[in-house]
Amino acid sequence: MKSLFPSFQTIRFQGRLMSFERPLIMGILNITPDSFYEGSRVADVEICRERAAGMIALGANILDVGGHSTRPGAASVSTQEEIDRVVPVIRMLKEAFPDVIISIDTYRLAVAQAAFMAGADLFNDIGAGQMDDGIFEWVAAHKIPYVLTHSVGKFAEVHEVPNYQQVVEDVWSNLALKLQELRQLGAVDICIDPGFGFSKSLEHNYELLAHLENFTNLGAPVLVGLSRKTMIYKELGITAAQSLNGTSVLHTIALQKGASILRVHDVAEAAEVIHLVEKIKQYGISNLV
Repeated sequence: MKSLFPSFQTIRFQGRLMSFERPLIMGILNITPDSFYEGSRVADVEICRERAAGMIALGANILDVGGHSTRPGAASVSTQEEIDRVVPVIRMLKEAFPDVIISIDTYRLAVAQAAFMAGADLFNDIGAGQMDDGIFEWVAAHKIPYVLTHSVGKFAEVHEVPNYQQVVEDVWSNLALKLQELRQLGAVDICIDPGFGFSKSLEHNYELLAHLENFTNLGAPVLVGLSRKTMIYKELGITAAQSLNGTSVLHTIALQKGASILRVHDVAEAAEVIHLVEKIKQYGISNLV
């Protein structure tokens, strides 16, 4: 797969350029009662402050705030309820930790707009612009840093598995077309995410990870969301709570295949993985897998 776009060096957050010479860590803050991993759920602003402070101290560069669970079978919440969950937390985080990048994890334009009014710096959209109207236009017009995640269909369909002809090529081509559309509209600061767990079977997830290096050819930083997901605990016959070791293994593989951002529940362990992978690279080993 040939590169369609120039290679990336930096993305602009908060008016400053962020380098991807070393992978970044995105820590997860779920302001929900029903996210798939119980350990990620926080419902109180003060608890969020404590959780965020701990993540930052351990090495998180980005805090990803979500108010609507995307697990299979998750109950829907209204747009207003989602806004009411995330906006107070984002305001608190921006005041308490002004130098940390704050991400809003939503597929709804109104929620993203409210979050940016409250101080968010990055729009992490599992819907790839297709679950709500006007997202790409807003991102481009306001130069919003944006995570373009592969998924298929509306939110209610996101865990249905399409009939891919060839999953790596199909996902790559879909992201390439949408990335091209965004850039033609004038969007600049874009990351891509192959969408592990969204519109994929377990086997699709592993095939995508095995060929993750192909996605670096799109000319945008690659974000991976593997932490404690179904592809780990169903494959191993364990629970999400028991999936930290498997997560670290897959993070190691993802970094070796070009991931620039790890979206994680467990910041300390992700930081250790990054440290050790970077250490090995000092000795000229560029590919461990």
